[in-house]
Amino acid sequence: MKLTILGSAAAIAFTAMLVGSRPETTTAAPPGSVLVPETTTALSTKTVHAPEPPKPEDLPEFPLLSPKNKSVPLTPDKKSIIAEVAGEGKDSKVIRVGIMCEVCLREGPLEQFLCKKGTKEHEAIVRVDLDAELIHLAITAAGGKPGTPTGFIDPKTEQAKYTPATGSKVNVLVHYKKDGKLHTHAAQEWIWDSKKKAPIAHGWVFAGSVFIKDPGDPNAKPYYGANSGDIFSISNFPYSTLEMPVQISKDDAQLTYEAKTDRIPPLTSKVWVLIDVPAEKK
Repeated sequence: MKLTILGSAAAIAFTAMLVGSRPETTTAAPPGSVLVPETTTALSTKTVHAPEPPKPEDLPEFPLLSPKNKSVPLTPDKKSIIAEVAGEGKDSKVIRVGIMCEVCLREGPLEQFLCKKGTKEHEAIVRVDLDAELIHLAITAAGGKPGTPTGFIDPKTEQAKYTPATGSKVNVLVHYKKDGKLHTHAAQEWIWDSKKKAPIAHGWVFAGSVFIKDPGDPNAKPYYGANSGDIFSISNFPYSTLEMPVQISKDDAQLTYEAKTDRIPPLTSKVWVLIDVPAEKK
């Protein structure tokens, strides 16, 4: 009897504790409804807009070295490749040529400087939308003499052997607008050597790519190899128009060279890539 009374007292005390912990006033919820706590705080939401990408820069006027010179279009569209010509008649001479290009990459590793549109934009800074053979012809018009692209096999032994590209030395510059200001400098300043913390130290030679005959149609026009994308290369390729005459493998290029983002104008900006062939030392 004593245990029963103690048990009942404990049950009453426990029940009283539960009752005391409830809110003073409660409202029964209708069947099928969901109770929502009386004290709820609504979360404020803000729409965060991503910053708009910078607007691409327009193509500046073709830069003549002298107001006495004239610009002469070298392509059917009369704008993609321009030659600067000094003198008149038989005394006229192409001083340099300019190629209208578009920025296609501002950040990341590089294997090319200039590629053809729709080929290697993921590893080149600028691209062109024209036949690469026209660039080859423009360089010859400026006095360039094509040599040979990089060799990888010794033709006598058929063993692996590196031979550097040959051809006339070629100066490559870029002329463009950035933040409303005009800039002209060596193209190498857009190619950053991440190991040396400086622009790439090498220059280009006019390797001249190769003309590939169609074995199924000997009468067909040969295919100009640089149209595969390797127009102005950084790493070694067998089809480049311009190439650096030093041994740079694809892996070396990917690990070492990258786009100098802060110097390059926004994506799809139009720029002039200028080419001149310095006179050979006698």
